Amino acid sequence: MARRAAKVDANQREVVKALRQAGASVQHLHAVGEGCPDILVGFRSRNYLLEIKDGKKPPSARKLTPDQEEWHGAWLGEVHVVKSVTEALFAIGISPVVEHRGTIS
Repeated sequence: MARRAAKVDANQREVVKALRQAGASVQHLHAVGEGCPDILVGFRSRNYLLEIKDGKKPPSARKLTPDQEEWHGAWLGEVHVVKSVTEALFAIGISPVVEHRGTIS
């Protein structure tokens, strides 16, 4: 059976760029298909599997495909579904910096 080309969410390039700027290595996996997550991230001697969904789409359009649901259900390790740069950074252990203005009493 012929396999169709893997779809890449619109924010994947932005997420990958931010992860690399944070010092992570990133390997694209979306072409593997069969429900495999979009990217493998290496950061601080740990590996992370991330499935990237476009947070700008309505929730119904961000659902996992049946293949993704099956893959995630069978995987015995961690896999994170992220919808933004902030969620991707948080998934690998980087908390976003919150800028405070004014005085704290």
